[in-house]
Amino acid sequence: MTFNLTTLALIALVILIALSIVRKKMNFIDPQTARQLVDEGALLVDVRTPQEYNERHIPGALNLPLQELEARTAELPKDRTLVLYCRSGNRSSMARRFLLSKGYEEVHDLGAITSWR
Repeated sequence: MTFNLTTLALIALVILIALSIVRKKMNFIDPQTARQLVDEGALLVDVRTPQEYNERHIPGALNLPLQELEARTAELPKDRTLVLYCRSGNRSSMARRFLLSKGYEEVHDLGAITSWR
């Protein structure tokens, strides 16, 4: 099966639109917005395990593993914007929902660590 350039461009456009919709539905923010928030004083929080954090992390990030979040929630200031990330976006999404349920208002989810630029 062969595709012409127009067909390939159309397929690529559909994929980009679909990814954008999925990203919005999962409440992820784009990397540029995440970086801007951090530059403006947001706290960057890595919700992966300490081992994952030690292997690679975004400079300046606080490591607060998802499995410890409930016990350590008080370490996160409610009056500061939070930007969360993990390996794929699953744990950071769960952490975001948890924090919102505890009264945190400015909680953003970058998703995967690989999104950071």
